[in-house]
Amino acid sequence: MEAPPDNDVLWARALHFQHEDGSPALCGVSLGVREGEILALSGPRGSGKTTLLRCLSGLVPVRRGEVWFNSMPVHTMGPLTRERLRRDRFGWIDPAPSLVPELNAWENTALPLMLRGTSRRRAKTAALEWLERLDIGDSARKRPHQLVQAERQRVCIARALAPAPSVLFADEPTAPLHRADRAQVLRTLTTAARSHRITVVLATHDADTAALADRTVSLLDGRRVQTVHLPPVPETSEPEGRATCSLSV
Repeated sequence: MEAPPDNDVLWARALHFQHEDGSPALCGVSLGVREGEILALSGPRGSGKTTLLRCLSGLVPVRRGEVWFNSMPVHTMGPLTRERLRRDRFGWIDPAPSLVPELNAWENTALPLMLRGTSRRRAKTAALEWLERLDIGDSARKRPHQLVQAERQRVCIARALAPAPSVLFADEPTAPLHRADRAQVLRTLTTAARSHRITVVLATHDADTAALADRTVSLLDGRRVQTVHLPPVPETSEPEGRATCSLSV
């Protein structure tokens, strides 16, 4: 079993995964993610982006292939070890906001810190700072049902960033936000990640979101692909204005 390169905080080789109905979700995907890098996984819906995030984060066990985090083989870990890894080293942002209804905004944001053993006072201070950075500090004492969906998503993003995880997995993190809010929230997320040396793996089908990343990996039908633009076709054999391209795995 070959260990990953020293400069890769995450490394995956020949990942395969099938849905419960037997349909393939990943077909031999390999990639490396450098420490502090912001990597965008792009592709249409159903291309395997979310499944790849779930495999890389240890949320689901890999069926075939390898996943390494800082030279630790995630693919051989048991459920409890993967759970501790996600709690202590990883952050996660879902496309739909999910908060504990009995807790207010700052308590939801501070929850991962307190689960790690941080005192309530220090966790609250960190939570309030992140809520302010995401322009939702005024709602720190409101409960989820008192917030609109976009506000709840900002709380989820603050909750993921507050513990300063080694790796942040973000699955369409700004999907519930209005277009006017997306750029500001994404700038906050990427600036915070770079200043805290947080590695980010971001799944998106939005070109503007992917443009903020350091590098983009494209997926199609569970495979890495690269778009190759072919030379223009002579007008005699192709109608004017029609573009052609091919995909190579």
